[in-house]
Amino acid sequence: MPAHTDKDANASFNWGPASPHPLSLMRTELVWDGKYDEYGRRREVDIAAWSLPMQKIETVDEPRQRAEAEGQMDLFEKQLGGRKRDDFRNRLIWGDNKLVMASLLKEFKGKVDLIYIDPPFDVGADFTMDVPIGDGKETVEKDQSTLEMVAYRDMWGKGTDSYLHMMYERLTLMRELLSETGSIYVHCDWRVNSMLRVILDEIFSDTAYNNEIAWNYSGWNKKLKRGYEKRHDSLLFYSKGNSPSFNSFFEQWESKEEYVKRRKQKVLFDENNREYVLSDAGGGTRVKRYLDEAISDGVVVDDVWSLDKINNSAGESVFYATQKPEALLERIIKASSNEGDLVADFFCGSGTTGAVAERLGRRWIMSDLGRFAIHTSRKRLIELQRKLHDGGQTYRAFDVYNLGRYERQWWQKDRLKGAEEEHRRLVLEFFKSEVLTSPSNPLLHGRKAGAFCHVDGIDGVFTRVEARAVAEAVSAAGGREVYCLAWKFEMELRTYTLALEAELGVRMKLVPIPREIMEKNRKSPPPFLEMAVLEAEVVIRNVVPPSGGKSASSPPKGGTTMRVVDVKLMKFLPSLSEVPGKELEALKERAVKSGMDFIDFWAVDFDWHPDKPFNHHWQDYRTRKDRSLKTVSAAGHVYDKRGKHILCVKVVDVFGCDTSITLEVEV
Repeated sequence: MPAHTDKDANASFNWGPASPHPLSLMRTELVWDGKYDEYGRRREVDIAAWSLPMQKIETVDEPRQRAEAEGQMDLFEKQLGGRKRDDFRNRLIWGDNKLVMASLLKEFKGKVDLIYIDPPFDVGADFTMDVPIGDGKETVEKDQSTLEMVAYRDMWGKGTDSYLHMMYERLTLMRELLSETGSIYVHCDWRVNSMLRVILDEIFSDTAYNNEIAWNYSGWNKKLKRGYEKRHDSLLFYSKGNSPSFNSFFEQWESKEEYVKRRKQKVLFDENNREYVLSDAGGGTRVKRYLDEAISDGVVVDDVWSLDKINNSAGESVFYATQKPEALLERIIKASSNEGDLVADFFCGSGTTGAVAERLGRRWIMSDLGRFAIHTSRKRLIELQRKLHDGGQTYRAFDVYNLGRYERQWWQKDRLKGAEEEHRRLVLEFFKSEVLTSPSNPLLHGRKAGAFCHVDGIDGVFTRVEARAVAEAVSAAGGREVYCLAWKFEMELRTYTLALEAELGVRMKLVPIPREIMEKNRKSPPPFLEMAVLEAEVVIRNVVPPSGGKSASSPPKGGTTMRVVDVKLMKFLPSLSEVPGKELEALKERAVKSGMDFIDFWAVDFDWHPDKPFNHHWQDYRTRKDRSLKTVSAAGHVYDKRGKHILCVKVVDVFGCDTSITLEVEV
């Protein structure tokens, strides 16, 4: 029997003007797996289902805190008019940007003036990077699994289709956030340029297209057997409305010789020996253009930008693999926003967008999925705050947010269909442990290499009460070791479990559940390592205030001296959860010998409260130029009331992982 053909199928229908063939009705469209459901219906972007409450976890305004501590606040306010240009606090958000943007819509729909994004476009590439340790003479390779590029690889499970669907959802949300005069710049290269252009046309309409800017950069010359060397990225520039905010700007000529060479015009001299060229003015007429005026006026910037890339020797480098030059963002922000406008970047990486926006007097919102990106951006913006403050310039404070347990709840509902048992099974599967189907105690969920495993709830904080209950359950079952896997641990829990080990004879290993298990198409397990160990102590000094001096906080009554409080770091042992397996054993030994070398940043909140965000009263960190780090704070904090107080110490290691402890102070 002959094979069935399209020709045979078409023969059974009377296709024609009265009954047109379906293919004849199709419009030009980019289609990918996931765009339509099984019934051929367009999948809508479900914004409402993704909107989650955001949690403010840190407030950052260190120069103001420093000015208050030094008793200079009145002078600071008088000279600078305050720390900020208005009451807006910039936002740095850690989390999946799809959920972040959906959550921002309630407050910022139609209020963002400019969006720049540099999304991942080298699908599947290896973006490992070296990060410095200690004084910087030694570096360690950072595991690719948590770089900002690879953090989105769960979107690439189906290759290009997954990538396009990921970008379609996010670009749709960005359009909702943009104001009617707002614009978006999408950074890409030859890999996805053509496809993103079609998606942007579909979301914004092809009439919203303004330019494709070619960013040309220098590089090593190499002879290729096929084609030409690739030396540019693209910036796809679209606007939401018909009257976008835009400021043409001029680029100064470097010299008279450059002007003449680029213009290819003959230099002439007038009767006063003044140099000029003849330029076309339209209609065949020629006009004199004097060189001194032409050079000072400059030339309007076109859509080909020649700017150098960032390398590790550049002054602005923060050792981030995909860092973009500030000059690039400065052009974009100056052209498509005005002072006071709101600028956003939802793939913020090293934080260049926020740094330039802050320097140019714009408000900003940034987000990223990678914790290392958030750490790099936070440190970079704090350094900028200090520079602006010390230079007598105003700046805005910023807050750090995350989606916390709400993101995990969404993941449980969306991916695990709401089942706590499925959450526990998945954690144990990635942990490569056996699931106990009939445990002797409901707190014992698995076994690994002779040790029991306990998996805390997806919303829970593993507390001292739970730790004791688990240890007693293990002891009753005849066990001697247990892995306690949790998303979050109560502070100082490690000290408490050491006492439990001595009391009950059960070794307790506290293992944070890595966020990477939420990646949609992850097959290989991410690193599961014990939580970092941090020890610190309070340092109290009696200080006589200088004559006529004052402090932001009044000294305790009943004496002429003030009790000044600081913190001393005593011990740090990093978790090394971001380290590639091939380097893990060597670094474990190094960390035991000199754990302090792995600290990149630390801060103190002297008035910590569990229901409030961490407030950066004082911080110290390593920079590219200065790798030194204080181990004793220099805040000189003075409490305005006698009695007991709680302070919190936050340490961030060179991989971006943070650890916090609280200490009690009595003054």
